[in-house]
This record gives sequence, C-alpha cells and structure tokens, in this order.
Amino acid sequence: MSEVVKLRKGLNIKLKGSAEKVLEKLPTPATVALKPTDFQGLTPKLSVKADAEVKAGDALFYDKYHPEIVFTAPVGGKVVSINRGERRKILEVVIETSEKAGSVEFKKADPSTLSSEEVKEQILKSGLWSFIKKRPYGIIALPDEQPKAIYISTFDTAPLAPDFNFIVDGNMDTFQTGVNALAKLTEGKVILGVNADSTFTGVKNVEINTFEGPHPAGNVGIQIANTKPLNKGEVVWTINFQDVLFIGRLFKTGKVDFTKIFALTGSEVAAPKYYQTVLGAPVASLTEGKLIDAGYKQRIISGNVLTGTKVKKQCYIGFYDSQVTVIPEGDEYELFGWADPGFGKFSATKTFFGKLFPKKEYTLNANLHGGERAFVLSGQYEKLVPMDIMPVYLLKAILVNDIDKMEQLGIYEVVEEDLALCEYACTSKIEVQKILREGINTMIKELG
Repeated sequence: MSEVVKLRKGLNIKLKGSAEKVLEKLPTPATVALKPTDFQGLTPKLSVKADAEVKAGDALFYDKYHPEIVFTAPVGGKVVSINRGERRKILEVVIETSEKAGSVEFKKADPSTLSSEEVKEQILKSGLWSFIKKRPYGIIALPDEQPKAIYISTFDTAPLAPDFNFIVDGNMDTFQTGVNALAKLTEGKVILGVNADSTFTGVKNVEINTFEGPHPAGNVGIQIANTKPLNKGEVVWTINFQDVLFIGRLFKTGKVDFTKIFALTGSEVAAPKYYQTVLGAPVASLTEGKLIDAGYKQRIISGNVLTGTKVKKQCYIGFYDSQVTVIPEGDEYELFGWADPGFGKFSATKTFFGKLFPKKEYTLNANLHGGERAFVLSGQYEKLVPMDIMPVYLLKAILVNDIDKMEQLGIYEVVEEDLALCEYACTSKIEVQKILREGINTMIKELG
C-alpha cells in the first residue's frame, strides 16, 4: 500500500511560460557534446582522440579512479574537437553526427532473467552507469557499493518543470524494463515517489510513496528524508525518470538510445512546448527562432531557474537536465524600484501586494536586487526545507570547515537542489548551493 506523505514546508514559484503538452521531434543536430564538467567529482581520462570515428555507445572518456565507469557517445560520428580550459582541463568532447556511423551492439535481454552481475556489466559498458547517483554527496555511484534502496522521483515540482506523465506516455513498458534492471542492482527495493495524479502507480516490482505539498516535494532527497532518512554509513542510489528509459531501451533493443524529451519553458519563449532530440544537443537547436523578439537581454538556463546553469546558445544542454528555461536577464535599472508596491512582483515573504493574487503567474528576472550581506538567523530557510535539519547552522559549519558539526547537522542528507529555495529567498543573498557543494567536497576529501 502506498504511503502518503504530506509536506507543508516549501514554496511554489508560479512563473509564466509553462510548456504546452505538444511534442515536436527535432532533426538530429549537426553536433552533440559530452561535458565532463557535468559530473561532480569526476577526473576524466580520454578514450578517444580528435578526428576519431565513433559509434553510438563507444567510450569517449572514463573516470581516472574508477576506470570501469565510462562515458559513451550519445550518437555516432566523428570527434571533431576536444575543448579544454585552464590546466588543460577537459571541458567538452564534441561529435559531428553521422547517421551512417551506427551503434555498438549490446546484449538484448529481459533483465529479470539476468544475474545482477550481468545487468551491472551491461549498464557499465554502455555508459549508462553515469546516470546513477548516490546519496550521500550526489555523485556518480560506485559499482562495488551495496545500496539499501534505489529511489526514483516520477514528478518534478520545480518552477516550469516538465510533466513526466506526458513524457512517459506510450513508454511505460520501457520504463518497467528499466526498473526491472535497477532492481537487480540492490538487495533492497526500487522506490518510486509519485504525486496524486501520477500514471506511475501501476509500475511493478517497486515500493510506491505518494507525496503532497509544494516544491521541493518532487526532489528525491526530500522523499528519502521523509520516508527512510539516510544514516551515517548508509548508501542509497538515485536516478532521474528519463534516465530509466535509457536503461530500458538498452535491454529491449541491445543498443543505446539517448533520445530525450526536453521542455522549452519561460516567459521569453514564444510558444513553450516539448521537443524531442538527443542528449548533449546544442542549446541553439531548441531555442533558435523560438524566443520572443525582446528589446532587452535574455538569460538562457540549462535546467530550471533554481538549480540550472546559465548558458549561451552555442553551449550544449546539461547531461542531467530535462528542460531549458529562458527568462529576462534583469540588468536594466529600475527607477524607484524600492517604492514599487509590487502588484506584478512575487515574494517568498509576501512583502509585495502581489500576494493578493495567489493564482497569478509572474515574469521574473535574474536580478538579485542587492549584494551579499551579513548572514543572520532569520528563520527563512527552515520554512522552505521539509527535512529535519537546520540549514543555516549547517552552512555556517561548512564555512568554518567543522566536519563534526557538518555530520551532526545533516550534510549526508542534502545536495544543492534540496536547499535551492533557500538561496532564492535569502535576504542575505548567500550562495547557498555553492557553499553546500564545497562542504560536500570537503567531506569526500576527508572521509571518502
């Protein structure tokens, strides 16, 4: 029987520009790219050189410290460039796509009939292991670990997030195959987080928990904390909903298929809707000719407005992202902005008169409206995080590098997305997510 968890803490930010439930298939882009910088804690080593011909599923690079974890080409073609940054850090491996290149052949089988080692080997060789993350730390899982469970959230409550019920339509059998494969990787259970109107309640071989409440109810970390909190020494794995489809296709067809559905959203998009393309596609392939003709700067975000990354049109979509959001940059001077009663503004603390219109959708920009200031105890954060932790004290423990306090205050339970609302609402303009990641990296370095 499904457990129903009602969450009261959190905040829904109602933005203009949600995607209409219309799907358009885009042609294969001329180039795609895999970016090692998308993977926290990864030290990449190249498997290919520039001008190499690759098939879809061929290894492009691997983890220096765990060489069994490889990252494979989303499409076949030619490696046209390997872009580097400071100290020759690998930033991108760019492939010029070719339909003639083909795909690597893997084993086609029902994962329910395979051993756990056979399933694990197939997922590793195909490069799909990179989609499986672990808690604590939110980094790629290690194959030799034994997770107590594998969690999948089947809904997203972030601003303008895509509708997973719409995306999975017609692909539930593939999702089930992916779940069956994941079930082989744990002695525990595969646990689905669903909401009230979910189409995933019929999935078999899983435990289902139902969540009600505002964002971040859809975050897998929040779902873990409110059902089976993570204790020191325990490990759970997580995977995004669409990435389960990649695993399902692998076992159903014997080939990697990185086709993915993205939501193009935001107030600056002329007609927000869903687009089907390939993982690692250029941002321009989604946005070109689809934005309104504005007389001001626009910010393109790979991901959602809370946790996404600011990108340019010539960049490539993030590895784990399933939406691209476009909002006003907000770098114009606002005359007497402090005196504006705010009928058209949204406030987490209900400061503006916009609170009188609870159903109103807002056009918000990226303006911070001030700089960083004293980090004081205000009680804001606790209202936005439906977990049994004290976010401000945790962040201060990180700032002073107190490892014992970090452990006691719950650093094992959170990653950036779980505290993203705190950064949005913070009157002190603190870079909450950056500080948290620095703390997590410290824990990894000190404790492993």
